[in-house]
Amino acid sequence: MRILVTNDDGIHAPGLLELVRVLAPLGELIVIAPERQQSATGHGITLHKPLRMAPVKLGAPVQEAYATNGTPADCTILATADGRPAPDLVVAGINAGANLGEEVLYSGTVSAAMEAALQGINSFAISVTAYEDCEFATAAEFAGTLAGRMAGCDLPADTFLNVNVPSLPPDELGPATLTRLGRRRYINSLDRRVDPRGHSYYWFSGEPLECDCDEGTDIAAVRAGMISVTPVYFDMNFRGARRHLKELLDGLVE
Repeated sequence: MRILVTNDDGIHAPGLLELVRVLAPLGELIVIAPERQQSATGHGITLHKPLRMAPVKLGAPVQEAYATNGTPADCTILATADGRPAPDLVVAGINAGANLGEEVLYSGTVSAAMEAALQGINSFAISVTAYEDCEFATAAEFAGTLAGRMAGCDLPADTFLNVNVPSLPPDELGPATLTRLGRRRYINSLDRRVDPRGHSYYWFSGEPLECDCDEGTDIAAVRAGMISVTPVYFDMNFRGARRHLKELLDGLVE
């Protein structure tokens, strides 16, 4: 099995290195990851500048490892550069910090997995639900088991898995459970500041507001100490009642 490992935390992130250690026995590994932190870049791809890949020594058992100036989604696309065969599996992570609910729309890690799904490649994104003192080893062991299982099956078209692992030692971690995305939007804050030269700049921050964390959601699962595995399907079509929309567009469209 040929596996691409990528992330949005950067080529030297400890979560990526732990993931490589566990996945190495499963097949041929290629690592392509951003040269610097790319959290919350979403599904951007690079069209306005050259993309570069610089070989990197990770001190880990990989066939190839590269740092790129591109985005996480670019990393998935670059996996087939120079005539390389497409990977059989793309694993994005291990991200420091959860990717729950609407965070899948912002996350670079999740977008790398989504890009793979759009290309017809099995993929999953994996995150730990902490930013400091992360239990990466626990999440990596689960990733290795899941990757081995996925070697023998194909996910439905345009579907990938979003995995969130509580940052807990193995003896405190609950079982894996299938979930759906909850709702976790952010209350945005834009702080205006002034630099030493007297020029204004803005610092963006936000606090999460969890408005759907019922049983069955990814949010509820990680709160209960369980591993959340959410199948995510790329289909943004509106599925509600269309009557009010027809009234809004009356006379404008057929």
